[in-house]
Formats: sequence, C-alpha cells, structure tokens
Amino acid sequence: MASKDWQHPYVNIFKHVRVEDWKRSAKEGDVSTYMDKTLKCSVFRIKGPVPANSYILIPRNTNQSLGLTGRFLYLLFRPTPGKYFVVHLDVAVKEGQVVRISFSNMFKEFKSTATWLQFPFLCGAAKDSVYESTSKSAKHGLVGPAPTSVRWTCLMLDLHYTLLVYLNRHYSHLKNIKLCANMAVKNIFTSDLLLDPGVSFSEAKQMGLTSSQGKGPIPREMSFPVPKGGSWHDLYDHIKFPSEGTKLPYDSFQKDSIHSQAGSTSNRRSPAREESCCVNLSKSVQDRVSLIQQLTIPKLLPRNHTPVVSSIPDLGVVSTHQQDLFSRNDCQVQESACPSSQQLTSRPACDTDDGGVHVYVTPEDELSTHEEESEEELVCSPVSHAVALPSSKEGKHEKLLPDPILRLSRIIGFGGATTRYALWTKSGDAVVYPCHAIIVSMEISSNRQRFFIGHTDKVSALAFNGNTTLLASAQTGKNSAIRVWNYSKGNCLAMFRIHAHSLSCLSFSYGGGVLCGVGKDSHNKTMVVVWNTRNVVKGGEVAILAKAHTDVDISTMKIAFFDDTRMVSCGRDNIRLWRVRNGMLRSCPINLGEYHSLDFTDVAFEEGNFSDQNTDDRTLFASSRSGHIFEIDYSRVAIKNVRKLTPAQQQHSDRREKWTFNTGPGIAINSISVSSSFCATGSEDGFLRLWPLDFSTVFLEAEHEGPVSMVLISFDSLQVLAATSTGNLGFLDVSSRGYNTLMRSHTDTVLGFSVDGIRRHLTTASSDGTVRIWNMDSLHQLYDFVSEDSPCSVAFHPHEQTFSCGFSSGVVRVFDISSAKLLAEHKQHRGELVGLAFSSDGEFMYSADSQGSLALYNASEEDHHVIRVACNVVARGTERAPDALTVSSDSCFLAFVGPSEYIVTIADARSLDELLHVDVSILDVESPQLDSALKVCFAPATTEHLLIATSANKILWLSTKTGRLLREVSKVHKHQCSSLAVSEDCRFLLTAGHNAVKVWDYNMQLHINSQMFIGHSQPIRQVSFTPDQLGVTSVGDAIFLWDFLANAADPLTDSRSSHKAGLTSDLKADAEVSGVLLSNGMPRQTAPLPSSPPRLDVSTIDQVVQEGLGSLSICEDNSSNAAIPVQNSGPDSGSSPAFDSRPASSFLRVTDLDDTSPLSTCRTDNIELNQNKPVRPDCYRHFIPRFKSSSLDETVVAPQPQEAGLTLKAVIGYNGNGRGNMVWSPDQGLFAYSCGCVVVVEYLHTGSQRHFKGHTEEISCLAVTNDAQTLASAAGGSSGSRSLICIWDVQNGTCLSTISYHKGAVQSLTFSRDDRFFLSVGDFSDPGLALWSCENFRLLSSVDPSGPIHDAAFSPSAASQMACVGSQGVYFCLIHTRGPEVDLKVQSVTAPAELGDVELTALCYHMDSFLFTSTNRGHVCAWDVNTQHCFMVWEADSGEIGVLLCRGNRLLTGSNTRWLRLWEVEAVQCMKPKDKVCSVEDSMTSVVVEQEIMLDGTTVSAAFDSTMDMGIVGTTAGTLWYINWSDNSSIRLVSGHKTKVNDVVFSFDESHFATCSEDGSVRVWSTSSYELVVQFQVLNQACGCVCWSPSSSKEGTRVAAGYSDGTLRIFRLASTEMEMKLHPHHVAVTAVQYSANGHVILSAGKNGLVAVSSPLNGATIRIIKDHKGATITTIQCVNEQCKKLGLEGNEMWLAAGADRRVSVWVADWSKEKCDLLDWLSFPAPAFFAGDGLPPSLAVFCPTDHSLVVYTGYGVEKELSFYSLAKQQIVKKIALPHWATCISLSPQSQLVAVGSKERVLKLIKSTSGRFQDFLQHSNSLQTCHFSPSGSLLFSVAYNEILLWEVRSF
Repeated sequence: MASKDWQHPYVNIFKHVRVEDWKRSAKEGDVSTYMDKTLKCSVFRIKGPVPANSYILIPRNTNQSLGLTGRFLYLLFRPTPGKYFVVHLDVAVKEGQVVRISFSNMFKEFKSTATWLQFPFLCGAAKDSVYESTSKSAKHGLVGPAPTSVRWTCLMLDLHYTLLVYLNRHYSHLKNIKLCANMAVKNIFTSDLLLDPGVSFSEAKQMGLTSSQGKGPIPREMSFPVPKGGSWHDLYDHIKFPSEGTKLPYDSFQKDSIHSQAGSTSNRRSPAREESCCVNLSKSVQDRVSLIQQLTIPKLLPRNHTPVVSSIPDLGVVSTHQQDLFSRNDCQVQESACPSSQQLTSRPACDTDDGGVHVYVTPEDELSTHEEESEEELVCSPVSHAVALPSSKEGKHEKLLPDPILRLSRIIGFGGATTRYALWTKSGDAVVYPCHAIIVSMEISSNRQRFFIGHTDKVSALAFNGNTTLLASAQTGKNSAIRVWNYSKGNCLAMFRIHAHSLSCLSFSYGGGVLCGVGKDSHNKTMVVVWNTRNVVKGGEVAILAKAHTDVDISTMKIAFFDDTRMVSCGRDNIRLWRVRNGMLRSCPINLGEYHSLDFTDVAFEEGNFSDQNTDDRTLFASSRSGHIFEIDYSRVAIKNVRKLTPAQQQHSDRREKWTFNTGPGIAINSISVSSSFCATGSEDGFLRLWPLDFSTVFLEAEHEGPVSMVLISFDSLQVLAATSTGNLGFLDVSSRGYNTLMRSHTDTVLGFSVDGIRRHLTTASSDGTVRIWNMDSLHQLYDFVSEDSPCSVAFHPHEQTFSCGFSSGVVRVFDISSAKLLAEHKQHRGELVGLAFSSDGEFMYSADSQGSLALYNASEEDHHVIRVACNVVARGTERAPDALTVSSDSCFLAFVGPSEYIVTIADARSLDELLHVDVSILDVESPQLDSALKVCFAPATTEHLLIATSANKILWLSTKTGRLLREVSKVHKHQCSSLAVSEDCRFLLTAGHNAVKVWDYNMQLHINSQMFIGHSQPIRQVSFTPDQLGVTSVGDAIFLWDFLANAADPLTDSRSSHKAGLTSDLKADAEVSGVLLSNGMPRQTAPLPSSPPRLDVSTIDQVVQEGLGSLSICEDNSSNAAIPVQNSGPDSGSSPAFDSRPASSFLRVTDLDDTSPLSTCRTDNIELNQNKPVRPDCYRHFIPRFKSSSLDETVVAPQPQEAGLTLKAVIGYNGNGRGNMVWSPDQGLFAYSCGCVVVVEYLHTGSQRHFKGHTEEISCLAVTNDAQTLASAAGGSSGSRSLICIWDVQNGTCLSTISYHKGAVQSLTFSRDDRFFLSVGDFSDPGLALWSCENFRLLSSVDPSGPIHDAAFSPSAASQMACVGSQGVYFCLIHTRGPEVDLKVQSVTAPAELGDVELTALCYHMDSFLFTSTNRGHVCAWDVNTQHCFMVWEADSGEIGVLLCRGNRLLTGSNTRWLRLWEVEAVQCMKPKDKVCSVEDSMTSVVVEQEIMLDGTTVSAAFDSTMDMGIVGTTAGTLWYINWSDNSSIRLVSGHKTKVNDVVFSFDESHFATCSEDGSVRVWSTSSYELVVQFQVLNQACGCVCWSPSSSKEGTRVAAGYSDGTLRIFRLASTEMEMKLHPHHVAVTAVQYSANGHVILSAGKNGLVAVSSPLNGATIRIIKDHKGATITTIQCVNEQCKKLGLEGNEMWLAAGADRRVSVWVADWSKEKCDLLDWLSFPAPAFFAGDGLPPSLAVFCPTDHSLVVYTGYGVEKELSFYSLAKQQIVKKIALPHWATCISLSPQSQLVAVGSKERVLKLIKSTSGRFQDFLQHSNSLQTCHFSPSGSLLFSVAYNEILLWEVRSF
C-alpha cells in the first residue's frame, strides 16, 4: 500500500480477492452461486434463517485489512423477498479507531455509539407496484422484510461523509466487509469517483463527464443490463447515502425521490466541489438532539467541519452554483485596490529554539520607517531570532554559562494593546492570548505557559486558521508588523509589514491560505489588505491578493469559513460584505434602514451545515453598542431579524428577572459568538450570557468585574472564553456551570514588586491604582487592595505575612495579609514614595520620598512606630523609584543616593547616622559631563561591596569602608540602567535597561560577561532575584517570572580556577541541605547543583566532594513531595509543584575502583506492634491489598514527560485482585481497567492504550460517571497515609483532583445517576461512607457504620437515595440537602433471619422500588425500597455471590464458583410484599436462569449494556471476558498472569515475547497487539525461567522453560505443542539459556549445578559443579571470537551465583570444548539489614563482550564494570538502592536497573546520568531490553509494563 494509484479509478473487490477461490475470503452457512435471469450472469446467493450464521467475509482473517481508500462504496445486490439481510463494514479512521457501519432491513431505527453506526435499510420495489405506492404515502416509509417485487439495487455509500457527520471522524480506509443472509450479490467495488449507474458511456461522453471532474458512468463490468430503448431507473433501484430524498427517517438507506432520480448527473455537486465546501449536520442529527440537551450538555461537535482548502480559488471565476452578490446590487462600492501581482519578498524564517532560549536581539532598523519609499513599496524584514551577544575578540572565548542562563517561565498579564483577542485551540485544552509584546499559550488544566516571542511592540490582533495549526499576530505601532507562526512548534514562519499603523484586526481563512488585516494608512483612512499565505508553511513568499482604502469604519472583519474569497465587516454605521475578485477587493453594504446610525461591534457566522444548503446560504449575526443583535441573510444581503438586549425589569428590590430582548434602552454588546446550539454575548455591563439560538431567554450568565470585551465558544461547545477590558481572562464550563479564571492582570504599568520567599507570594504596585498579591506558582491573584491614592512602592516583611506600601501622596501603609487588615498608617512624607525596604532581620523599615525625606520605623512592633525622620538627605525626584533604598545583608548599613544626585550615602541602618559620602561625579575626571547616581545595591554575600548604576551607563563597585572605586563596567545598556540586583552567592549580577534584562558574571573575568534577554514592550521598572535564587522577576508592562538556570544547569564544562571555591562551598552546603538556611532565614526548596561541576566519569576531585555530589542526585528530599491532596494536577506531575528546579535527569557517581571507600551500613531494627486489628470479613467481595514487602522511595522525582527517556507503551494484564476495577460504557466507547497502580484506557477495536498515572499503590476499584467524561480510581496511600482517590478527565487524561479521606483501602466507588454526587466506601479496617460533591469534589458528609461495607449503589430514579450492604445487613441511605449543607441519613436493616449468619456482599437496584442483594452463601434477596422489607429469597449459587447487576428484568450474578448466570426476574414485580419472607418455591414465582457460563476464575467486576445482551466481566485469574448472551459466547479481551511473573523475554525478531509464572504457565504474546498467542500450562509446577531459541526461522522458533521439578520443556510455536521434556536437575531450575548458536541448552538448578543439554535428543552432555551450593541467578551466552582473550572458542557464556561469584567461560560446542576464562569474586560484609540478600546479577556489555557488568550485595550499592582483558574493574556507578534486576541496551549506553523500592532507573553508563520511573506498585523482579534496544519490559509481581525507549 505504498502507492494508492492502483486503486484508481476503481477496485473490483470480488476480483481483487478472487472471492470464488475462498482463499482470501471466507464463507459460512448456505452460500452458493446461481445464474440470475435479470442480470444474465452468475451471482452469489446467501441465505439462512439467522443472518449472522450465513455470510461472506472479506478478507478471510479479520486481523487483515483490505486497505481500500476509495471514498465511495458501491454494492450491487438484491435483498431476498420476505427476508432480512445485514451488511457490516469495518472502516478505519485516521484517529486510530475502527468503526463498524451496519445497515439492515431488520433495524427499526438509527443507533450509534462511538464505534458503531446502525442504519435502517428501506427496500425499494418495482415501479407502480403496491409496495411502492404504500411506501410513498407512508410517513416513515416501510421498514421490514424485503417486498416480493424488490429489485436489483446499486447502493452508493459515501464513507467519508458518514464518518465525518455522525462521529466527527476522518475516513482512512476500508478494512473488511461482511455480507450476511439473505441476499443475492453481484459485486462490490470502491472508487473516489461519483458514478451514475443510469448513465451509459456514450451518454457520459455526450454530457462531457470525465473522471477528472470526479464523476462518470459506472464501469461496464459492474453495470446492469438495460434493453435497447429502456430506462435503467425503470428496471433497477439506485440508493445513495447520504440520500437526496425527503422522506423520514432521514438516517436511513432509502431510495431517492422521483425528482432526484430524474435529475441528471451534471446537476449534482461533484465530490471535488463537496470537498471544498463546509460539512454541516444533517437535519436528522439535529432532530435527535433536543434544545435543552444542546444548551445544558453540548455534545463534542466541532465548531465547523470545513476541510482545509488546499489552494485559493481563481479570483476571477465564480462557481456556477453561487450567485454573484455584487453584480446584482446597485449599491456597489469600488475601492482602490492593490494588484494581486505585488508580492512580499522575505528571507526564510528561523525556527525558535524549543529549548526555551529567550534571547531575541532585533536589528535596530528592522522595523524602521522608510519615509522616502512610496506606500506601495513593501519591504519584508527577516524574522527575529536568537543570536549570541557580539564580541570584539576573536577565537574561542570563555563566556557566561549556562547559555541561556534565564528561561522565561511564566507571565502574569493579559492584553496591552487590546483585550479583544483570545483564542481557543482546536482541542480546547489551551487558550492563546496577547500579553503586550508576547503571545502566550496557556493550558487551562495546569496553567502551564509557552511563549511566542518576536514582536517588538504590543500585539494588537490574533487569528487562528480553522484547525489551529497556524497563528497570525499583528503588532501595533507606526509600521505594523504581522507574523505567522507554526502553533505546535512555536516557530515563526514569516514576518511582513504594511505601511499602516493601528493594525487592529486579523482574520485567517479556515484552510490558512488567506489572511486579512485592517489598519489605518498614513492619511488615517481605513486600509484592508488580503494576503495569500498558502505557501508560508513551505517557507514560501507571502503575496498580497488585494488591498483597499476606504472611509468606512471597520471594528471587526472576518473571512467566511466556507469561502476564502469572501469577508464580512462591521463598524460604525455599517455592515459590509466583501469579496476578492480579479485582484480587486470590493464591498457591498447591508441596507440597514432605520438602524443605519448604529455602532456595530462584532459579527459571527451561523454554525452547523446542512446537506441541502448552499455554501453562501448562511445566517450572519451582528452585535451593536445599542444592544441590538441582527440576523442577516447572507445570500440575499437582507436583514432577517433584529432583537434588542435591555436591562432586566425590577419587580422586587431583592429579585431580578431574567434578561430578555425588549424595547427601551439597550445594553452595549461588545462581542458575540455562535455555536451550533447556542449563542454567547459579552456586554458592557460585565455579563457573559448564553442564549438559545432563538434568543428566547438567558439560560446561563456570569458577571464580571468589568465590561466583557470578548467572548468565544470552544470548538466542542463545552466552554466559553471571556475577556474583560479590566484585564481578566476566564472561561465558563457550560456543562458544570462553573467559571474558571485563567488570568488577572494590571491594566497599567507595574511600578514595583516584592517577593515573600517563604510563602512564594508576590506583591505588585501599579499605575492602575491597585496593589495585588499573587501566587507565584499558580499565577492566581490572591488579594487586591484598591485605594484612591496611587501606590508607588511595596516591600514584604522578610518573616511575617505583612507588607508595606508607599503612595504618591506620601502615605505609608502596612497591611496584614492573613487578616486583610491595615496595621499602620504613617503620613510623615510630603512627596511621592520612591523607596521602601525592610532590614534583613525584620527589625526595621525604611522609606524615602521624592522631597528628600528618609524615615526609620520599628518593624518589630505591630504599629511600626517611627523612630526617626531625616529631611533633605535623599536626592529629590522620582526617577529612582521604586527601589531607591538598599539594606546590607547583615542589616547594618543603609545606602541611598543623596543628598544630591551626585552623592551616594552609606548610613547606619539602626540610627540613620551618616557613615560615608561618595561623590560619583569625580570618579571619571576625563568625562565632559558630570556623572550622577541612579541606583544603588549591596552585594548580599559581603558588606564590603556597594554597586552603583550611573547616568553615564556605568556600574561602579565601591568599597563600603573606604569609598574607593574597585571596579567599573561601561556601556551596560544602550539606555540607562533602571534596576540592578546581585545574586546571594555574589556570582551573578542582574541589570535592567529600557526593555532588556541582562545577567552578568559578577567578577567580570570572562571574555563575554553577559547575556541579554528581551520580551518587555515597555521600560522595565524593577528586576530582582527570587529569595531562593532559583528565579528572576522583572516588572514593567507585565510581570515576568524567569527560571534562573545557573544553579540547576549542568553544562559539564571544565572547571576554572575562579570557580573552585564556589564549587566546594556549594557541595558542602548541599550535603546537608536539610539544615542549611539562606541568609534571609528561609530554607531552600531544593538543593541546587553546582553550576560548573567536573565531569562525573573522571575521578579528579577528592572523596568528600564526590560524596556530596552523589548525595545530591540520590538523597534529595523536597518538602513538596508530602502526601497532600493536589488540585488540578496532571497525571504525570505527581505532587511536585511547578517550581521544583530538579532537572529531568540527575547524575550518579561514576568512579574508579581505587577511589572507592567503604561506607558504613546503618543498622536499624523495625519492630511492629501487633495490636487489636480489625478482622477481615468472611467475604471475597471485600478488597484485600496484595501483600508487599517493599516500600516506596518517596524521595524519587520522575522526569517531565517531554524529557523522559522512557514512555509507557503498554500494560500487559489485568489486576484480578481488585474489586470493581473495570468500567465499560458501551454508548461512549469507554473501556478502562486497572493493573497495579496504573489505570489503562483501552480502545477495543485497535488495542491501543492510554494510561492514567497518579497512584503509587495497588488500585482497588474504579468508577465512571454516566456520561463517561470523568473517571475515579482509588488506591492505598504510601507510607501509611490515607488512601488516595484520583479524579480523571477521560478526554485528555489529566487528573482533575485528588482527594483523601479513608485511612484504610477504598472498597467501593460509585457516582449518582445525575452525576451530582460521588460516594466512596472504606474497607473493613476503617469502614466509612464519604459523600462528595462532583462539582468540586468537596466532602459533603460522612458516616461511620458499625461494621464493614462491601458494596454501595445509588438509586437509578431517586437522586437522593442510595443503599449499602455489609456485615450488619442493608443500609438504606437518604441524602438531605439544606443549602450548602448535606446530611446523610442511614437506616440499617439486618438480613432475614431465615438466612442465618450471613454477609450481604453485593447489591443492585431493580426498577424504581426494588433492591436485590446477595450473600456469601449464594442467596439473592429482593427488598422493597419503600418499606425497607425483604419479601423474597432464592438460592442462586452454591458459593458466594460477589457481583450483582440488573438491567430491565434481567439479573446477572457472578460468584466464586466461577459461574456467571443470567436470571429472568420479571415475576418479582408481581410479588406483593408480605410480613414474612417467602422463598421462590413458596411464592410460586418463576425466577429462572436464562443462561449461564463458567469462567476461569471468581467474578470481581462486570459491566453490561442497557439490555444485558453483551458485557465485560473480570475474574481473579487476571482475565477480562467479553460476554455475548445472544449467542452464548465469550471472548478473552485482556489476559494476564494471576501469580508472580518470574521472567519475560523478547524473541530475536521482537515480534513476540514470552512470560512464565508461578502458576506453571508459559505464555507467548504478540508484541504489536499485546494479545496472547498461545499458552502452555503445566499443572502443579512453577515455571521459573524461559528463553527463546536463536533460530531465525519462524517454523523453527522454540521456547525453552525451566520448572520447579527440575525439568526443562521445549515448546515449538509452529505446532503449538511441547516438543521435548528434559530432566537434567533434581531441584528447581533457576536459569535457562540457549547457547549463542543453539547447539546446546544451558540450565542451572537451585543447588548451583549447571547442566549442558542437547536440544536434539535431550541428553545431558555435561554437568558443571563450580557453583555448587549457591543458587545460580543468571546465565547468558554471546557470540564472541575469544582469541584476543587467550582461549580458542566462538562464544562466551557466564553464570552468576548467589555467593557473589561469577564464572566466565569460552566454548565451541561443535567441538565439545568449554573452558573457564575467568572467575570473579566480589566481597561483602557479613551483616545485611533486610529480609534477604539482594540477588547477584551479571551480564555481558552488549557493545563490548569483554566487559562484564555486575551488581549484588557488597560493600557499596553499585554497578561494577569488569574488563576481562585487563582483569580488573574499570568503572563503578553508585546506586541508591540494591538492584533486583538489570538489563543493558544492545544499541546504546543505557542500563535499566530495578529495585525493591519500586524504582526503575535508566542510567547512562558513560556519564552516570539517570532518570527514575515509578509506575509499579511492588518491587521489581525482572527487566529486559528488546534486541533492538527500542523497547523495555519491567515486571513487578504480575504487573508487566512495556516501555518505549527514547534518548535522554
């Protein structure tokens, strides 16, 4: 299928597969051939009483695929009269699923699920027959058996249309076809052409129909014979889907109307034309969805389905089916136009670095104005890109490292030039908005941001193309610039300019080929420009299609999504329609009549599409500032309807009526957005309102703090984005009716800031008159202080939760944040505050004003009383604000500029006594101008340095003792320095000048001492390091938060002498992280790595330094890892906050043997006190976690997903130890289950998986909401903490919330029928019911019953009722809601006395008023819910029933006897509750077993469809079964091992892998599908090891396995049978391996003996006793010519024993030679603290077989690399844990190491770099790389995880 040309023009499927041979096709039942008299040829006949039992299947194997890509399927068939038939088509879609399309005359109505479409088929009849007449008059047609006069039919099915409209999926190819009885079929074929069977070849030639037009006659070999002079339509039926008929049902296959049949082919739209037009929902789809459902629960419908237009249509040609709007309108307006031949020339754009480099240096003349150029001369400048700072020196120079040293992490801000633009992405998981000169893309679930940097002025407009792959942005200014970005990659594709200013509007065409912009020209006239951007993705040029100048006001302009050449605009006094034609841009106004003077603000096209609707037959909506909303008929250029939004009528003072459209004064509407089901408006009164499309009433509204400037409905119609002119951005979730604020921002310049490092809060003062406090991690605004006075400067207290603020009036106020209280207010100052600071010890506060006054306060007292005020000591003016004061780190000195601008004063910080004056104007005697001081700053690490920024653009270093000039740097910035700061370790200097931030080497000893970073569009007012030294904050136009990478970076460069002292001090400090405090009294959140450490594979530093470095990567413990519920965290984020600076990959210590010293082992005895513990109930239904001797290492931090070296590809198996840990929603297609601590979401048709990873312990149960959008999973907490319940968003796989309540395990989870409530049940150790709100998952109520609870369920009809069963009987629960308070009332009823001492184990509701419960002795009890009385009991099983499920009148029971039974319980409804409990026999009631089936284990979970016809059942054997009661069949969907998996190994071609288990089974799986291929079971034995034969022949592939009875068994896969059984050992076999060439099998027993056996005859050739007495853990064989090692042989093998000894052998088995090459012994101390010694493991290095890698119990936890050539250890890699398994990648230097602490560690053996992965719930026992190194298996107990290996 490399080429699809062979499929053109059509594919004859029967001929393609040679159906008559039945080799590539299959037949079942009564299938025969006969000569049809009508067609005069041989056809196939399929008949049988049951259609499913007789069929033709193409291709033969359902695992194969036809791979046919033709859009149209043609079926030539005739239904059998009086019979039913069924046709199934399995179609693959581009989204990776397989969808079944079925049609039959058995189906009464249309049905659909996520993977199945069922269409009724309406059979046609002979012309003028009775049946035809009846069907014409019938309202719904005739559905049923085919009539007697049914005719041969040509069915045409548009597969592309069907999938797109009904499932929103994109057609890929046809997979297989199943034709079921009863029918006669001639042939099937596929084609991309729209063929008409009623047109002959001669007629087609006369009509000019050719394949190039996408249409034509049907091929001769597929045609039906027509007598001369006859009509095809009189003899046969032509049925098309989608149908052009008008009869109901619309969603059916039916014969077209007579009118449509008579129409010629030429009048129908061709497929090519249909591709370029918009695809709408058919009327039938809209009829199925009521208005209320559309408004309250919008379905995942795309906003528009328009395919991407691959090319711009010829602007001079108008399509025949479209009317020329302008030719028939007298009000034609001709604008001056720019010829389309003019093009913008540009050089290729440079991609921005995805690594996060934020250095963007723009040439000064890039956006300069060319006054001498004419307006028509357009110049396109190259895209700005990251460059290195220039250096005048040549050659290789030392520069500041790491490069870059800053990375823009987050921005707090929105808007700048406009708040009218914010966009949804197609997936709805992110929004894109401008923040001054930067474009921000923010994920709404995690608030993670990424940036599009390149604009040099504020961004004034944004636009996405239809599928949001291209982003266009415009910047304001005299010469507006436009950039086009690749959204996913973040790189700029093109940048071009127009000679216009105030570019205020952009609009992209759906396909991204046309871009339209609106701005003002040099004469302040409105200018509209249209560009051709279709080649921009390929790096091509951007050409102007048309340009027009007009006096018309335009506020908004949009390109029609259905036609790239048509636009619509609105503005003051006008709404206009535009069109590009022949290089001219023409417009036509809408006749507004009496509304001609309105100010229109926004326009929006009607959403949706109709199959019978022309592309321009659209409704256009327009909003106005007067409150009017216009509905305009686009095709007729006429107003259809006008409505007006008016204020609510006040009927009561405390009640406001809903908004309605009415007469009277209107409310200004700023924005409008329309979806297929509702409309959203944003208005000047601050309301976002949602309306039905008839605007009858408001059904949802949200009030904002300011006018709503923009609204936008997401593509799936589930969320509405809203922005306000006050800088707020948020979205309304329509289904949950909850509002989420994404961003708040200052509306004016941010003047200053201060950071509370302890609480990670940021306070800012702005010119907008507000002081705001932000959370630096979530970016949320915590507090907002508003004052009539303008704030100027702010400062946080270093320890207390208070801050001070200085105002322009001279007032100083001190606020307490926790109580939001004003603590103190001082009015000593007369001028504006220019400086505010606290001493580092928090004892004093200082303030300075613009009039020269300086004040000292006592900050240790709450009133902050004034100690001293000094006048005329600070330089006058406001240019030094907001940080005119600086305090030394020891709180002894205060420095400031004053009393004049040339003098810097150092004063005593406790008394304000002046200690030193320095005149900076005399320091440069050669300067012609006097230099003045602007900023001062103390160096934190030493009080001897004071830094001064001067007006001459210099930085001076002065001695604080002598005032002597120590150092100076010139030309710091192009403009004057506005702020400076020094890092706490005095290694880095931070400066701000104009719009740029620079980071400098503090000592200025490098050739390139600085790095520059831009992004601000206005001058930066203040910049500083964060207290933890891990970030930088800069403010001006917005708040920029940067990651400071110097501490966390690891460039692995050679260390310089100037940094040696810093390196040593860092390492010593980091070795004792927990006890070290920074100078501000705040502990570090994480231990930073040294900025320039030596290479870790060279032992050049002393032992102390090495140990410190090793402890960094192993023992780092962050406080953020505590078990605290985390809201809105992703599945992979764990509990680590966003500011965790630990790198994705850490490093292990790599040393030589000579440098290694023994480490003392800590002896700790753990004693567990056995107190009175709860007793486990006698009930298998109750969940008991699997016993684990391992404990999780909670200090481990997993890497970020994008940086991880391993990605989880598949999970093999199902956890049969769970209870209710499988969910299936047949309507939504959701299928999920748990394995270990991972939730697996599997797509049944494709076998692909998604994984929800957030737990660390075994998952006990799952639950899913009724709409299948939210999934809940529960698992035990780590280290004895409470159990963790994760709430998942099924669509995007993110963790919405984590909640904890139960101390023990969680026994059951369930959602209420209306998805309002969520119930969790604790296990027997801590029985309790917890009721949660599904809106925010807040705990509403909890109840502690007296005994264990086994199961719980909500009533299907009454939302406030639920029931539970347990050891004490039945608990009937009632939910009482009183406002926000919710109470849970519980009534306990014991089990009937007739049953004796039983446990009630499971329950389910029946109808509205009945409840079924089961017991641990096999009884089923029927209860009346109203009377809470048991009125009936019957014995349904001989064992315990643990699963009950009721659908209608059918009841399902599953028990520990392995029986699954289906009961008919309709008779229970006829029972009248009596005082006495009746048995089935006594009541004469018929409760019968309909069907039963025996499974492979105890039933633990079950889910069925609404009719109980089919479902999925999970058993304790680790199997998930698909059950179909209609044919009494069962299919194994998912299988796994029930007991511990001892080994897993790949075949040599990686097509399969084999596993073996304690249950005695050897299983062979397919690597591609993860399905079980064959299983070999040996009873009463455990299988301990398995291996593959080295043969490359598939027929000769064998698997050898070793068992606990000392036998070896060889299985041949081709015949799926045991080929040979060997018995070389008398004890359990612990290791087995084929020799490298397959001549012998080496096996080892538990007693240490190694046996060499022949795979041909099973004879034992040799016994090797060198390891006798010690269990052999590893045997490995490799091909290797061993001459260089001194022995003759063609392969080597090794054996590792539990006595820490490894033997290496050289062999030539063809010559029966086997000699010992080397014997390795590894010492170890006598004492070991633990349950048992870790295993001794050894493997050959795949890239160099002369290296042996060993690990085991020893002096240290380490990997040792032993050279057989040098006979010594050449390298060691330290490990944090004892290894339980290792594997080396054959293709790279990667080592996988598993440990008892559940950590899978991936190590780079060359550098020691490693990453940790925590996805197992138990200790790892096996890991294996695939032969190619691209895959990796890891096994913990019975959890098998398959990983995909990536480089890191």
